Amino acid sequence: MKKLFTTLSNIWKIQELKERILFTLLILLVYRFVSHVVLPGVDPTALGNNEKSGLLGLLDMFAGGSFSRVSILALGVMPYISASIVVQLLGIAVPSFQKMQKEGESGRKKMNQITRYLTVAITIVQSVGYVKTQVPAEAILLPNTLFLVLSTFVLTAGTLFVMWLGEKITDKGIGNGTSLIIMVGIIARLPVAISQEFSARVGSASEGGGPVALVLEIVALFAVVMFTILIVQGVRKVPVQYAKKIVGNRQFGGVRQYIPLKVNAAGVMPIIFAQALMFIPGALMQFVPSLQGSWLIQFSNTTSLAYSLTFAILIIAFTFFYTAITVNPTQMSDDMKKNGGFIPGVKPGFATSTFIDDVISKITFPGAVFLAIIAILPSLAVKFGIKQEFAHFFGGTSLLILVGVVLDTLQQIESYLLMRHYDGLMKTGRVTGRTGIPAASSNAAL
Repeated sequence: MKKLFTTLSNIWKIQELKERILFTLLILLVYRFVSHVVLPGVDPTALGNNEKSGLLGLLDMFAGGSFSRVSILALGVMPYISASIVVQLLGIAVPSFQKMQKEGESGRKKMNQITRYLTVAITIVQSVGYVKTQVPAEAILLPNTLFLVLSTFVLTAGTLFVMWLGEKITDKGIGNGTSLIIMVGIIARLPVAISQEFSARVGSASEGGGPVALVLEIVALFAVVMFTILIVQGVRKVPVQYAKKIVGNRQFGGVRQYIPLKVNAAGVMPIIFAQALMFIPGALMQFVPSLQGSWLIQFSNTTSLAYSLTFAILIIAFTFFYTAITVNPTQMSDDMKKNGGFIPGVKPGFATSTFIDDVISKITFPGAVFLAIIAILPSLAVKFGIKQEFAHFFGGTSLLILVGVVLDTLQQIESYLLMRHYDGLMKTGRVTGRTGIPAASSNAAL
């Protein structure tokens, strides 16, 4: 405990770090305040219980509840994330985008600008769809055409405002702005989830179990968080030796470094892709009523065995796919060769590329399996009687984002402490960085 207070005191002594933390908290407070502002022309009292489930529930979670509240920030940062994913994929498939990626800072600025323009286009399309399908007709106080045009402008401006807040946090705050905004939206649901679970166990609306069951659930949640940290932080270090070069009386190179290949290089993206596909059967049954009594009904129940197995298989497949398109062993081998580096015992060039590809394949499989386990844990938690709201924090996208963002922010804080010659956040070892969501990679370091 003394170590904790000493670390907090050291953080407060560093003026730049203190200002960055306070600025970040202020921006996040502004975001949460604005997220409760309802769209113009909507009667909040007529919304009633507008909670979402399925894919819409996932979007509502990322937006911190703004989606179901019909807020001016209802779409949140999701259009920006979608645009970032598209630009990232174009950087892999389109030569002109690949060239931009290699242009350094100027290329990064061009790609960021393209991402912003694409964000506007995606937001306009999603705004129209949101107004037409998610706003109850009885809550609209304006003529339909006027309300549609006005809401499209407001929702687009809201998404751009959230994107601007995220960039400000990244530039002048601590951590990655886009990731922190998503994290705050997820955490905002935690008090309600804990309250519901407490009432279900020991409150007035108790369903049994008592305090012992609640304590066991918290212990299980702690174990799941530790397991998730293990997956997020797990790396395979590939040694790289650099050739020694002597110029005059000075020696250059000759040092050994490591390439940290992550066990979970794909991050949360495989889960997001798999969830999108798993909602297709439910959508088909809504559009084709005759299918409601068919075998597709199994895939509308998130706690069924068929749903969990299919979900896990899709996650494993998408993990390999996303890792293959984002990690390029050939480019890594070429860069290593240009800088005079080589892997001991492996020939430079094609042999190095093959070796790295083989290592990535071997570590990706256990990483994909563990990721699938984390993804289906909420369904297992519901099977054991945990409330749906609280079960979301036992795994899936929400837990991976929470763990990843917290680790990323702590790593930045620790770097400030070590620069000022203070002790790090841990007694032994270092808080290492991580790979985050594509939205972060386009404007910062996620």
